[in-house]
Amino acid sequence: MPSGIWKTSWKNGPAAHTTGPGSRVVVSITEFSTHRPWGTPAVAVEGMRLRRGWPRTPGAVAVRLWMEPGPRMNRSGSVTVWADEASLTRFVARPEHMRIVRAFRGRGVMRSVLRDTTLGAPADGLPPAVGVGLAPLWADAERILAGVDPWS
Repeated sequence: MPSGIWKTSWKNGPAAHTTGPGSRVVVSITEFSTHRPWGTPAVAVEGMRLRRGWPRTPGAVAVRLWMEPGPRMNRSGSVTVWADEASLTRFVARPEHMRIVRAFRGRGVMRSVLRDTTLGAPADGLPPAVGVGLAPLWADAERILAGVDPWS
């Protein structure tokens, strides 16, 4: 992925404290490419609003938002980790999420992929709640976003 990507730190959800190494999780990787470059900051701001409520989102393990500004086309999205697919489905159906989807419909192209995976061991030097094996999940997401691995 180009070095111009901006990303937030991982933010834990309530399920981060009940998952650990060896836990099965669902990872959702999303990308929204705007038709016009000036649309990306608005999408990123809406993502940050949703992120504020993350600690109260049932089934949420962790979230990282990202944005890649470019000269002609901008991309932004998220990498979210869920305790199960049902938790993700409940989040997608929430009114505040649906409002954002409707607001940006027709202003760009959305792609997403789900991956079932197992969390690895905590990263050295990180507190257990933050370092529950999220680094490999981000590395996988980067390969998909860079076009190295397929979206399917």
